[in-house]
Amino acid sequence: MTARTQFPIPPHFDPTRAGEIWRIPYQALAEQAKSWAKRHSIQPAGQDHSQICLLAIDLQNTFCIPEFELFVGGRSGMGAVEDNVRLCEFIYRNLGVITEIIPTMDTHTAMQIFHAAFWVDDVGENPAPMTMISVEDIVQGKWRVNPAITYSLARRDFTELQNFALHYAKRLSDGGKYPLTIWPYHAMLGGIGHALAAIVEETCFFHNLARSSQTHFEIKGGNPLTENYSVLSPEVLDNPAGGPIAAKNTRLIDKLISFDVVIIAGQAKSHCVAWTIDDLLTEIQAKNPTLTQRVYLLEDCTSPVVVPEVVDFTEQSNNAFQRFADAGMHVVQSTTAITDWPGIIL
Repeated sequence: MTARTQFPIPPHFDPTRAGEIWRIPYQALAEQAKSWAKRHSIQPAGQDHSQICLLAIDLQNTFCIPEFELFVGGRSGMGAVEDNVRLCEFIYRNLGVITEIIPTMDTHTAMQIFHAAFWVDDVGENPAPMTMISVEDIVQGKWRVNPAITYSLARRDFTELQNFALHYAKRLSDGGKYPLTIWPYHAMLGGIGHALAAIVEETCFFHNLARSSQTHFEIKGGNPLTENYSVLSPEVLDNPAGGPIAAKNTRLIDKLISFDVVIIAGQAKSHCVAWTIDDLLTEIQAKNPTLTQRVYLLEDCTSPVVVPEVVDFTEQSNNAFQRFADAGMHVVQSTTAITDWPGIIL
């Protein structure tokens, strides 16, 4: 069987469990993966002529399992569950040509600028989830930094944090970014919501052993002073004095650009996926615009944030994907073999 042939779905894969949590039987799965590779003559990833990377963004329980904090339902109501089934099937069918999988891991603690504990109103109450805090809200005193958190944030001075909060909101506004959103506590470090959805973890582990290719985890989001939708760069990089509070992930940027093909999927299409692609596009255009042709967006393996009767980012995410396509990236479907995508040479 050649690298140009799609593979069958292994018998252990059960799409009906995509919305569930379970323990992966690593040792048994490792033996199955090695046996599967031998049976289908799947070569180690180190022998790939074309290096193909799958960047799988934030496929964690907190975003992918119904009833969890920020489940991405999309307009169908089951978006992330359906997306993960398609993505895992895509990985298994194209097991022989996907060289490396890079899952990103949104990683948070309680006292961060986008969590309720960071803010209080004039009577000391925290904002409700999905509250959007504008520059005007901070100037007018509708929301201010919670003085009680200063101890836990490197014992920073309250005035310093309050000045930074105003600077932060201005940076978001001036940069044309989403306003500061108070998200429900999610992707909490050490919590079950932080883990990869089991069906994704199972698939990545199987790929790891079948192809002798270490799954490359990328952690993002731990800086208490900035949101980090994109794995390539936090939302805000500086303080009011112009000093750095964070930096771009130049190591990962350079790694992605080095691949012959980069495939992108994950959650949510309107936020972490769109912002990561946007940052990658900016870096590519600055280095070599022709590299946009190497990027493929799995449109049927990502969904936007939709909270019925609250917010619906479907239109914004679709507009972003159209802009990426206009810039030269390829918008593709997981049901089409990699070998049949435009511009692919293996």
